[in-house]
Amino acid sequence: MADREATIDGDPMDLGAHWEGAPRVGTNYLRPVITHTMRWSAEFAVPCVSPATGAVLRLLAAATRARAVVEIGTGLGVSGLWLLDGLGPEGVLTSIDADADLHAMARQAYAAAGHPSGRYRLLTGRAEVLLGRLTDAAYDLVFVDVAEQRPQWTDAAARLLRPGGLVVLHEPSDEDRDRLDAPQWTSADLGPELLAATRGQS
Repeated sequence: MADREATIDGDPMDLGAHWEGAPRVGTNYLRPVITHTMRWSAEFAVPCVSPATGAVLRLLAAATRARAVVEIGTGLGVSGLWLLDGLGPEGVLTSIDADADLHAMARQAYAAAGHPSGRYRLLTGRAEVLLGRLTDAAYDLVFVDVAEQRPQWTDAAARLLRPGGLVVLHEPSDEDRDRLDAPQWTSADLGPELLAATRGQS
């Protein structure tokens, strides 16, 4: 992808303008920066999570008190916005995608939402290479938002997660459920779009 300019209804999109005055996290209000990033995603035909799924991601990040999160598949940043909203002030999101253009637009969305650059790392490249560079047992939550190579990503999650950490799969298949029905995982469906599994202590 090259030379993309985000527009809404033909006009350049200023995400920052839509964030001004919006309620903070913790209300039931869907932040304008998220709705506009979702429209941005639709314009470029980039899949993103629904608001209901995003709200669950935010809840999981908050309820687990996650301080370090890995996301496989950044897109334009919709799911990352929800995860960042759920993280505490010291939490850091590491998001991986092969497309540098998507990362450029996600960075705009995060900035417009008021998240300082120290709260996230955008790693551009092949996930199988970049995940291998991350520290073992150093992360609290891994969110998988790509359909391809799921066995590889769940194996990486098992290595990256601390004992008790959580892997979350977007739009899981029956094969995903079978894979996480293993002694090292305790899994549960969280609505129609998410499958979560806690890594065992051993």
